[in-house]
Amino acid sequence: MDMRLELVPLVSTDVERSKAFYADRVGFHVDHDVEPGIGMRVVQLTPPGSACSVVFGVGISEPDAAPVRGLHLVVDDVELTREALIHNGVEVSEVSDMGGGVRYAYFSDPDGNSWALQQISQEVDLPVES
Repeated sequence: MDMRLELVPLVSTDVERSKAFYADRVGFHVDHDVEPGIGMRVVQLTPPGSACSVVFGVGISEPDAAPVRGLHLVVDDVELTREALIHNGVEVSEVSDMGGGVRYAYFSDPDGNSWALQQISQEVDLPVES
């Protein structure tokens, strides 16, 4: 039985602001922006190279829902990605080297949904089993 994580709902208090943040600043592709009726609006975006998307809008989450925390975007070069995001107006933390070839940088959207840019070096020496 397959189970695929393909859609993560995010909290958004201002749909236009969230759409602009993810599309214009972070570089996600806008897949859908539809109003199916009954006052509902669905905006779905996908990070470049990802099979998983995010969704927000009107009628998607409870108005008092907590932000989603700790989402990971796995990148090949955390420094390069960080610089591109900063160039686009996103506040991104300094890069943290966790050791073992793992590096992180962090940012949040205007509603407090938080993201980690994760780079895992392919050159990491793994322990050899005896």
